[in-house]
Amino acid sequence: MAISFHNYSLKAPLINPNPKLPLPKQIFGLSLSPLSSFNSKTTCLKFHSRNLTKPVECSVSQATQPEIEKKSQLKRRNDIRNIAIVAHVDHGKTTLVDAMLKQSKVFRDNQFVQERVMDSNDLERERGITILSKNTSITYKDTKINIIDTPGHSDFGGEVERILNMVEGVLLVVDSVEGPMPQTRFVLKKALEFGLAVVVVVNKIDRPSARPDFVINSTFELFIELNATDEQCDFQAIYASGIKGKAGLSPDNLAEDLGPLFESIIRCIPGPHIEKDGALQMLATNIEYDEHKGRIAIGRLHAGVLRKGMEVRVCTSEDSCRYARISELFVYEKFSRTPAESVEAGDICAVCGIEDIQIGETIADKTSGKPLPAIKVEEPTVKMAFSINTSPFVGREGKYVTSRNLRDRLYRELERNLAMRVEDSETADTFIVSGRGTLHITILIENMRREGYEFMVGPPKVINKKVDDKLLEPYEIATVEVPEEHVGAVVELLGKRRGQMIDMEGVGSEGTTLLKYKIPTRGLLGLRNAILTASRGTAILNTIFDSYGPWAGEIITRDQGSLVAFEDGSSTSYALASSQERGQMFIGPGFEVYKGQIVGIHQRPGDLSLNVCKKKAATNVRSNKEQTVVLDTPLYYSLDDCIEYIQEDELVEVTPSSIRMCKNPKFAASKKGR
Repeated sequence: MAISFHNYSLKAPLINPNPKLPLPKQIFGLSLSPLSSFNSKTTCLKFHSRNLTKPVECSVSQATQPEIEKKSQLKRRNDIRNIAIVAHVDHGKTTLVDAMLKQSKVFRDNQFVQERVMDSNDLERERGITILSKNTSITYKDTKINIIDTPGHSDFGGEVERILNMVEGVLLVVDSVEGPMPQTRFVLKKALEFGLAVVVVVNKIDRPSARPDFVINSTFELFIELNATDEQCDFQAIYASGIKGKAGLSPDNLAEDLGPLFESIIRCIPGPHIEKDGALQMLATNIEYDEHKGRIAIGRLHAGVLRKGMEVRVCTSEDSCRYARISELFVYEKFSRTPAESVEAGDICAVCGIEDIQIGETIADKTSGKPLPAIKVEEPTVKMAFSINTSPFVGREGKYVTSRNLRDRLYRELERNLAMRVEDSETADTFIVSGRGTLHITILIENMRREGYEFMVGPPKVINKKVDDKLLEPYEIATVEVPEEHVGAVVELLGKRRGQMIDMEGVGSEGTTLLKYKIPTRGLLGLRNAILTASRGTAILNTIFDSYGPWAGEIITRDQGSLVAFEDGSSTSYALASSQERGQMFIGPGFEVYKGQIVGIHQRPGDLSLNVCKKKAATNVRSNKEQTVVLDTPLYYSLDDCIEYIQEDELVEVTPSSIRMCKNPKFAASKKGR
């Protein structure tokens, strides 16, 4: 018997190594038809092409039922599906949710709906990324589908990890050109560890260079790599265009709507396991805050029935429990929270009335309630020092400037942000904040400055470990998509930063090369801007944490020094005309500066002090002609750029209306002491 798939041919008899386990009914979303007896002569594989008239047949929903279902008290609830949509950044999760909401008539026909309606946060809309996971629900053929939209960036992996506690299945969205990317691997690994059912959605199938067969094969290989079970490898594949709102069971034959996707969710993702008559149990997986209602705990009800006004026990562990009363109860109906009198096990709900509820705590029965296992989140890899603002401009723009304000705000962030850590430093005015990556901490900084906080942050540093007296540092897998003509410059740059090439391949028909590297996290600090410069703005960099490995040695992240102002005052055109010959400037004329502020990039290594406030000498001798000064356009650096730029002896001053860089006065004092 021969199994042929694309250009590969495998000669092998179809023998089941374990007679107790059934052979999978599908491979790559295609059904297998074995004949009556299993031997190499009489067994054949038939690849049936699916068409839209056939119902979605799915073996996953039967196969993934855990053994605990045998216990009589556990029942499966069929009128609800809880799903999370997970994917790599920019693979189209939020756009797909938009289409699902529109087609399930969540909005009126004449209602104005914003694009990417789930990205409700200002920062999410500005950056075009999802930062916080959000809940919504739709109804399809009398079945309520609770949908959770999750972030795609690896820095917000903590959001994804805790959300997977609430669901029974995931829609794994994969781009039809790029295929599985680093974050796809991370979220899929977590979903398989939780034993969740997976439906693979090949999105953006309408792209000109789409290659669905390659994407499905790569995804199948990823399942194998992550030690998925036979049942999990037998995934349902759906081909979709989120922006057009179409889906189908084959890439060439899409339906006019997302019907096949909805059918796959109903058939392939099992309903929640519940203990309807058991003692109440609900794990608080997310926390929201409302000015009128206070803290709102969101989670899935695992057992029992929760009622409005009910007395409950809130448990962190077996020993520490306290009592509370449910004041209000909400369920997710369409695109809003709807008040409810009671909620049955299996549904996702929001609970008010418990003022001090924390993520990971269990709301349990008052008399016989037991806590559920706590949520585990991976450790942070990058840390930054937050300190009070010590510049001469302190208090001019910010509302909260004291160390007490800063401390309260940072520790308040821990209540919601499970993957973050905050520690007090040796001095009372400095705090060490650890996160999953620089973006994770930068989003916190941006939120704080918008709330009116004024403070300083130091450069990002990696969190090292010592094992058996050996120094280990975090390594990440970096993938870079770059046009062929810029591959040499990018490879040289990654090599300087101690990167080791794992893979290099051509992608699609657009002449793009995909580079895959294993690189120390230290080497990634400040890399994004350098790669964009080397590739003339065409490269796309994606990274994800891999593991801890041996110390890679010294890495030089910046070749050039800084231009530093050596007196307070207002910058002048006259002074900037001569200063710009020394490098690129960050400021134009008329900017207030202070001694020690970084005003530009020096064109050579080492810092250079400049007087950018010098005025033209006023004499009583008239010049024949006034000099016309031509100034270069100053460089604009965003918060992310500033944090990437600064080195050990530099700080970023963050205020609600300005972002400035300066030399750290503590380092200057220590140099003088020597």
